[in-house]
This record gives sequence, C-alpha cells and structure tokens, in this order.
Amino acid sequence: MEGKRVLQGLAVVVVAAVILGAVASGSAQVAGTSTLGVSVEELKAVAIGWSAKKGILGKPVYNDQQQKIGVVDDLIITPERSVSYAILGVGGFLGVGKHEVAVPISQLKEGQGKIILAGATKDALKAMPKFEYAKR
Repeated sequence: MEGKRVLQGLAVVVVAAVILGAVASGSAQVAGTSTLGVSVEELKAVAIGWSAKKGILGKPVYNDQQQKIGVVDDLIITPERSVSYAILGVGGFLGVGKHEVAVPISQLKEGQGKIILAGATKDALKAMPKFEYAKR
C-alpha cells in the first residue's frame, strides 16, 4: 500500500511541477496586484497532497531479491516539468564515500510497500557513471 502511495506521489510531483511551471510562465507580476504564496483553496489541495520529502526522498531502494541497494537522494524535474530521474545514493557510510547515480524514474516500481529497481545490484550501480549536478 505504501509503495502504491509512492508511485501516486510521483504523479502528484509531476502535476505540481506542471502547475508551478504554468504559474511561473504567466504574465509578469505587478507590485500590489498579485497574491504571494497560495490562496485558501490552493492551500486545501496542498494540505491533502503528497510530499516527495516524506514519501520517497531518503527511502531505501531494493532489488527484486529484496536486497537493499541504495537510497533515493533526489528527484530530477526536467525543463519540461516532468519527473524524469531518481538520484540514488549507493554505498558509503553516513554519506561518506557515497556514489550517486541517475536512474530513469520509469525503472522504479512499487512492490510490497517498497521501492524496487529490478535486476539491479549494489555493484552494478557503483559501476555506473557518477551523477554530478550541473554547475550554475
């Protein structure tokens, strides 16, 4: 059940990104004419929504043999406003020596309340190119 909520949550993140993008791409704001934050109606939707921080970030990822192979460290939202990749942290101890890799979100599945990356092993993930954030 929790895994189903994780996948539903991913869909909510995509919808939220699209809404945020639509708001951001609207006309320019004029001082004193726009509302900061969200309206009361929008706040109601936010309150019953799903949190990526609580629902997926920091959660363990398992392979199909039920071995823990990593942790979800981040989600990447493309310029087109869709969740495209999960950044998984593999190995290390308390964050030291951790190897982060990008995995297409479509490869993650829900099963028995867990996030599953079928066919993966820690060694296979460690052998992948290290993910590094673009410098801005």
